[in-house]
Amino acid sequence: MKKIIVLFSILTVIVFSATAQEYQNAVGIRLGPNSPAISPGFTLKHFLNETSAIEGIIGISNGLGLCALYEWHHPIESVDHLHWFVGAGGYAAFRYSTTFIGAAGIAGLDYKFDQIPLNISLDWKPELNIITNVGFDASAIGVSARFTF
Repeated sequence: MKKIIVLFSILTVIVFSATAQEYQNAVGIRLGPNSPAISPGFTLKHFLNETSAIEGIIGISNGLGLCALYEWHHPIESVDHLHWFVGAGGYAAFRYSTTFIGAAGIAGLDYKFDQIPLNISLDWKPELNIITNVGFDASAIGVSARFTF
């Protein structure tokens, strides 16, 4: 029985270390096009567990945009420190005298450097504007660089 417990413990550690996210929090900048809601600005990501994260984006170009996303991260086994992710959320933006409110999706790649506290990601974040001008914008490709802690 003792050998089974030790073996089970070792296997559990191996499984969780293979799938665990490599950072808990990250804060940085996001660059991309000026979409109706979220433009270039700041990004904050916090992991709730090994595979689930929440991300906030604050766009600061031509007004203020706020976006909140829930994301699911999965490792790419063939490349250390690289994960793919998908997620969904919503946004509100205030540009000039117009308010935009809508839904957003996200899909991308997330890489954490091994020796330094830096994370970079490339993502596609389409937006469905619901309030003010109903419409879909699929051109929101962004690049983020974040300090991890």
